[in-house]
Amino acid sequence: MTAIASFLQHAATLARRASRLIAMPMAALALALSMPAVAQDDAQRVVYHVDFADPTRYSATLTSINNLINDAEQTLLPWDVHLVLVGYGIRFATDDPLEGTPYAADEALNERRDELKGRLQTLIEIRNVKVHLCDFTRQEINLSKDKLYEGIGLVNSGVAKIADLQRQGYAYLKIQ
Repeated sequence: MTAIASFLQHAATLARRASRLIAMPMAALALALSMPAVAQDDAQRVVYHVDFADPTRYSATLTSINNLINDAEQTLLPWDVHLVLVGYGIRFATDDPLEGTPYAADEALNERRDELKGRLQTLIEIRNVKVHLCDFTRQEINLSKDKLYEGIGLVNSGVAKIADLQRQGYAYLKIQ
């Protein structure tokens, strides 16, 4: 074999090896880009959705949030928990009886209102849970902003907020 032929054969072998070295990282990059966006760390990122009237179900939601945070603390994971109130969820954001609206307080809510409010305030103030109320719902019944519990933020659309958080990799939970 001539020196030129040997050189060309060696160059072809190097080219094949180089193409494999380039192809593998490119394939890994393509796979990574095709996967859904997820958080870069192990934080518990969750959005809870409340659009129901039942105080017992709402209580179960608050318990679930607390349990999730307790678990995160025990496993030394950070957390970022959001609670989004839409529709009937407005009942749990105010002491106003909401008379004359589809969301009017009933006996079951009135009996538990102080307890539920206290648990929510603890989650907001101590556990750093972010609570959002759909402003479309609030405006629908003309409830003044100053009648909302301390620490509840308004978002234009509750469902849009949930969708946005899901796009950011938050898990969606709704207690049944």
